[in-house]
Amino acid sequence: MGMNDMVRFVRQMSGKLGSNIYAGLQPQTNAQQISFIRQLQKEMKQKNSLDCHLDELSVVVFDLETTGFFPEKGDKVISIGAVKMTGSQIHEKDVFYSLIKTDTPIPIEISKLTNIVNEQLEGAPEAKDVLIDFFNFIGSSILVAHHAKHEQAFMKKITLELLRVSFEHRIIDTSFLVRLANPLFQSSALEQICHDCGIEVTDRHHALADAKMAAQIWAFFLKKAQDQGYNNLREVYEHLSRQR
Repeated sequence: MGMNDMVRFVRQMSGKLGSNIYAGLQPQTNAQQISFIRQLQKEMKQKNSLDCHLDELSVVVFDLETTGFFPEKGDKVISIGAVKMTGSQIHEKDVFYSLIKTDTPIPIEISKLTNIVNEQLEGAPEAKDVLIDFFNFIGSSILVAHHAKHEQAFMKKITLELLRVSFEHRIIDTSFLVRLANPLFQSSALEQICHDCGIEVTDRHHALADAKMAAQIWAFFLKKAQDQGYNNLREVYEHLSRQR
């Protein structure tokens, strides 16, 4: 009996799929998801984003809220927020946001910081479903994040853990462009850079709000990079590499 015949048979017998049957069908779903991620990875390799003019460069600026700072020690992602951009234009309505279900209790200090409580996450979507939705949203775009090493570490962990594939999207830190304007720049809190750039700080430590503020920072310094004569990311990379 083929897979489709089996599904029809089960539906006729029970009217719905039970948990044991779902377990039997799960490998097919996983194969589709893995194929989707690998297709994105193939598209990323084929794209020439480094030579794309900065006015036309498409990125997705995103932020994660987590239970801590160490994914390798069991800390979990509890929300993802993201917004799309083209050049310095922020697409305010083209956004992504979701809480993520987790069995790991949120530390009190994290709840106070993010205003996310354990009860909210009990009814939130499963992490795997959110991750697939997020990949659908970002496609093969370059990602941008503030303090990107934090986001990268968690994305690598959950992608490998939940989808069994490596995370290969390029993530650029907001400081990448900041250093063009200020070669002596040291890492600063999001709200400090916003203050320096005249960007209003709202709903700090909400993943989507933080992503939107990071997008404004990216837009601010992207314009400065263009004013300095840079046309694409490759020119920025080459300049910064000579500063080291």
